[in-house]
Order: sequence, then C-alpha cells, then structure tokens
Amino acid sequence: MDDALEGARRATGNASSIAPPDPEVVATARRRHFSSADRLRILALADGCTKVGEIGALLRREGIYSSLLATWRKKRAAIEQAALEPQKRGRKADPALAEARRVEQLTRENDRLRRQLAQAHTIIDVQKKVCMLLGQLTDDTPDGRS
Repeated sequence: MDDALEGARRATGNASSIAPPDPEVVATARRRHFSSADRLRILALADGCTKVGEIGALLRREGIYSSLLATWRKKRAAIEQAALEPQKRGRKADPALAEARRVEQLTRENDRLRRQLAQAHTIIDVQKKVCMLLGQLTDDTPDGRS
C-alpha cells in the first residue's frame, strides 16, 4: 500500500516539473469565410437531402446555421434569375462616361436657366421703369384724368 502511495506522490512530484499553462488567452476569433466552391458544395448536399433530419445533420457537420443556408439559396436564386434575363446587345455602358455626359447635360441646363433668369430680371426692371414713368405722367394731371 505504501508503494501505491509512493507512486502517487512521485506522479504529483513529477507534475511540478511541467510548466504551468499560460493563463493569457490570445483572441483569435475570426469570422469564417466560405469560398464559392464550398457554398456550391454545401448547397448541392442540402438539395440532395430527402430524409427528415438530414439537413440538420449537414448543418451540424459543416458548422453553419440554417439562416446562412437560406441566404445562400436566395443569392443563388437571384444569380440564376439575373442570368436568365435578356441581356442588352452591343457595347456595355461605361459608368464614368455616362456620369460625364450627365454632368455636361446638367451644366448646359444650368446655363440655360441662368440666361432665362437674367432675361426675366431685365424684363422686370423694364416694367418697373415703365410703371414709374407712367406713374409720374398720371400724377401730373389732376384727378388722374389725362
């Protein structure tokens, strides 16, 4: 019996020579990223599930949530729908060129509106002067009769 206790003491005595674990935990939490090949593989496996509980087992095995699978399915459906829509023929529109054309169009419209505003101010000034002249002529006659 003493030999058994002695062995136990030696085992604990040897444990003191092992370095204690580092209490500092390094934060390495990172979001998982799935490649498109992984997504397609998981979606194909999920589409192949026919029995009750197979999708749940697949989700546990892959370590993903059902909401992520649903999101991938929606994106896949949107991509397939976009691929089936008719494409415009010819050259693709350059967004920078389209933006430059839009800026040029707005600049021309702005200049046109400024000219119209200046013309309107000129007409208003002339009308004010005509009213002042006519007002003075009518004030010179008594009782407003001409």
